Amino acid sequence: MGTETFVNERSSAQNRRPRFTGGFDMPLMVSVVALVVFGLVMLYSASWDFSLGAYDDALFMFKNQVKWLALGLVIALFLAFFDYHYWRRLVVPAMAVTMILLVAVLLTSEIRFGAKRSIFGGQPSELAKLISVLYLSVWLYAKKQFLQDVSIGLIPLGVILGVVGGLIYQQPDLSAAATVFMLGGLLFFLAGGDLKQIGALLIIAVIAAWVVSSVSVTGRERVSDFVAGIKDPLQASYHVRRSFEAIVNGGWFGVGLGQSRSKFTGLPVAPTDSVFAVVAEEFGLFGSIALISLYGFLVWRGLVIARRAPDMLGTLLASGLVIWISTEALINIAVMVGLLPFAGNALPFISAGGSNLVATLAAIGILFNISRQTGEGTITDDEWRSYSAVANLRWWNGRRSVSRARRAQRANQSTTRS
Repeated sequence: MGTETFVNERSSAQNRRPRFTGGFDMPLMVSVVALVVFGLVMLYSASWDFSLGAYDDALFMFKNQVKWLALGLVIALFLAFFDYHYWRRLVVPAMAVTMILLVAVLLTSEIRFGAKRSIFGGQPSELAKLISVLYLSVWLYAKKQFLQDVSIGLIPLGVILGVVGGLIYQQPDLSAAATVFMLGGLLFFLAGGDLKQIGALLIIAVIAAWVVSSVSVTGRERVSDFVAGIKDPLQASYHVRRSFEAIVNGGWFGVGLGQSRSKFTGLPVAPTDSVFAVVAEEFGLFGSIALISLYGFLVWRGLVIARRAPDMLGTLLASGLVIWISTEALINIAVMVGLLPFAGNALPFISAGGSNLVATLAAIGILFNISRQTGEGTITDDEWRSYSAVANLRWWNGRRSVSRARRAQRANQSTTRS
């Protein structure tokens, strides 16, 4: 993309006032509402016994989750009307605040379950995931012309991920740190990063994972338990074995809502990390598939929003946010069925935990804002080709399929240039 095009794009982006359709993406809305409602039902089912024993109130965790849900909905509604282009000015101070909170956790937080993760009643690592997606999307958008240059592309990306991931790792929260690294690599890929640099990034990630699993006691134990479980499920970690028992007990159709026995007989942290095992036990294989399909539907709508975004910034933001949500769900479910080493990733909208719920709803609010903006797009042909080569997997007669709206937009751009 030449200098003239870049200048024109900047001028167009600055002068363009985004128009809003006034409505929200209804399929996305339906999927989010369904997940939130189902999450509240499952949270109560999985937590009432623990809440009664620990707090003398069967509704304690449920009411706490409803409070966080109310806060998350307010933030989501605000962000749905907050033009996402303003994040270009706000991501740097937002990232600075996030890093301060991550450092504050290490200095002031109490140790719980062998880790320091909470401050002011929340977990900054969940905020860090969201802000990392926003920061990297804006940064990659601003540097998109120079991503082929290692000194401008790969090295700064590694520094950003290293600082954020390193602070999270010190808590220690290995799964959150790994999630941040994974999101950074995927966004760099979607932004059109050089394949050689992406290959180098993968090699570095593999080496870093090996070092962490060797040096960290927690990482070493998790990898050891995972390998043992792959060889013989009966030798898997206690947590995974109890999850297996719950899933097998659920069978095809489940034992019924509220009838799970595993949550009373030793399934660790049933309302949080293990809530999918409770879902599988109470609703069976078909219920589990229905929940996974609901996540798949949400991902599909997010990628549709990414394709229809008015510019590449919106495309990167929407893609990054929906990939983050889907990655959290995928890791949580994979851990519960023994396909990944144990990780503490929450099941979005379902697991108890206010920080993850608020951060996820904030991401949904930004997705709604992107979907509501219409008008002349500033995305260029080169930008769209670099993204669609990755994100557009539909093929017809040996060629990539392009939506009617995108074909019309590109035709108008070609006419204007000529």
